[in-house]
Amino acid sequence: MKLLLTLLLMFSLSLVYGQVELKANGPGDTYELITATFAPGYNPVEVPDCNHSGFGRHIDEVFDTALNTNVFRFFIHTTPDDDRCINFDRQRNEIKTYDKSPDNLLGIENEKVVYKWKFKLAAGFQSSPNFTHLHQLKSVGGALESMPMYTLTARKSTPDRLELRYAETNSQVTLTQTDLAPLIDTWLEVTETIRYGTSGTYEIEIKKVSDNSTLFSYSNPSIINWRPGATFVRPKWGIYRSLINDQDLRDETVLFADFSIEEISTTSSEPTPINKETPPIYSNPITDNLSIKNLSNNINLITIVSLEGRMVLEQTIGSETAINLDVSLLPKGMYLLNFIGQQSNQSELILIN
Repeated sequence: MKLLLTLLLMFSLSLVYGQVELKANGPGDTYELITATFAPGYNPVEVPDCNHSGFGRHIDEVFDTALNTNVFRFFIHTTPDDDRCINFDRQRNEIKTYDKSPDNLLGIENEKVVYKWKFKLAAGFQSSPNFTHLHQLKSVGGALESMPMYTLTARKSTPDRLELRYAETNSQVTLTQTDLAPLIDTWLEVTETIRYGTSGTYEIEIKKVSDNSTLFSYSNPSIINWRPGATFVRPKWGIYRSLINDQDLRDETVLFADFSIEEISTTSSEPTPINKETPPIYSNPITDNLSIKNLSNNINLITIVSLEGRMVLEQTIGSETAINLDVSLLPKGMYLLNFIGQQSNQSELILIN
């Protein structure tokens, strides 16, 4: 029930403000919580569980006394973790949005998006001299999609540093960097604001949560943030590091909290009002037939997802304002009914009798 209440709150926020939040709510159901927020019915979690099943899940949730709230804990082990049993010279433990995610979690051309999150690197954190990525914005579509557009990465050096990397095409440059030491063993809050386009803007600021001091920042009022052939840009968070110099690494725990993706109006600084129409109407509980009325033209997909995160029904919506869905073959129990649109999402808890 704790998971369900959190999901409903998050989706109501996205409906009203064009904002989606992912907040830890306590131990258990961590992958399901991430999935129901970032890609209902699919899999936005990229973890090394396949080669290290004995450890269990590589992302869980714990209570943090400094923030006085629950947070996500990402584990990465020098061995035997790898990159999803696909690549073995690197290891990955990340969460993402992608083509299965709702539209309002994907950056599109001429759109302004604000990404916010908190993270904490453990005392003694060790970086690879090659790469230890903590966050990326990746362009999808076109010949350049394999190269991240923006990357926040830690790197072993003298001294160790945090770098902001950028690639307009297929080669990266360092936009700015700072000594990593002041950023370790303390909670940091990141605000990243980007306007996607060939005449785009970019700004990032990292503040220390305890005193709100700024430890890292960069801004560019004119930068290319859109690539030929791209369809959207997606964010990733976690720890993704090279194993080429594994002697420099140790088992790490990285904490994350309070992820937020917010689409901002291009004409004002206020959140874009979304979907003020009357919400869809349906009966609940449901027996054999789910009858839904008052569908707006914003809604283009309806899904029903089990509490384990498995999609059990998917129905594309065209110009219909009412629809009947046969749920007679679904096992009795609680489900999430998702209304997905180009501007907003809505999720409701339903009971099938």
